[in-house]
Amino acid sequence: MPYKTVLVHVDNGKRAAMRLDIACRLAKLSDAHLIGLHALTVIRLPSYAMVEGGVQVRELHERMLTESEGKAEKLFAQAVKASGLAKSEWRATRRDAIDAVPVHGRYADVLVIGQPNETDGSGVEPDFAERLLLAAGRPVLIIPYAGAFPNIGTRVLVAWNASREATRAVTDAIPVLREAKQVDVIAFNPKGAPHGEVPGADIGLYLARHGIKVNVSQQTAEDVDVGNQLLSRAADLDSDLIVMGAYGQPRMKELVLGGATRTILKSMTVPVLMSH
Repeated sequence: MPYKTVLVHVDNGKRAAMRLDIACRLAKLSDAHLIGLHALTVIRLPSYAMVEGGVQVRELHERMLTESEGKAEKLFAQAVKASGLAKSEWRATRRDAIDAVPVHGRYADVLVIGQPNETDGSGVEPDFAERLLLAAGRPVLIIPYAGAFPNIGTRVLVAWNASREATRAVTDAIPVLREAKQVDVIAFNPKGAPHGEVPGADIGLYLARHGIKVNVSQQTAEDVDVGNQLLSRAADLDSDLIVMGAYGQPRMKELVLGGATRTILKSMTVPVLMSH
């Protein structure tokens, strides 16, 4: 089933315009309804500032939010007009982004956000993406903070480890995979994972039944973490989209020991569609 509702998060980041362009293209692919949502991290002002500044502090903060919303709405309108998208809707909220975006996103088929970047003044916390992945209940398309992406989803790399999260990601990506010219399913370090007799063969057959042509392979490099293997293979294949599950092991374990999700969120070179 194609995506019918696409939600794009619009913040104060320098890459917001590119993200909007990509979201418009994704929505237009399946004649979907596009929702633009402006939401930032709520700034908690210290009590002494409120005591000393009072009304002036609140008024300044309100003006900043209003200005930010206005700029974001203008960017959204420009992107929609340029793309010729027929169905769109603008929303803005003063709720904290990590609370607001998952709620709005649960009524969309896919969410489009930016890769965390502490230096671009986006207005959201550095861990916004990972917290959203865990809270949204929807696939999240993350756009890197560097690079240009004229095509997304023509050559797709699927990271397969037979986990619940990877299964969810593959299923969520089917509308994109159907339109792809090349789909490479790779089982990284498959030893010990709950694969069938031939790692990747079963998911390849599943996708073939959906009319998707796939190339299935395995890659083993136990001295290199899966996240870096994935980025290296994407470069070799000239992939323009990675599809993968997010946080297949407990999040705290990944935070302490590292993991593919954290590596990709930190070092992605192409857009990544993740599901948890």
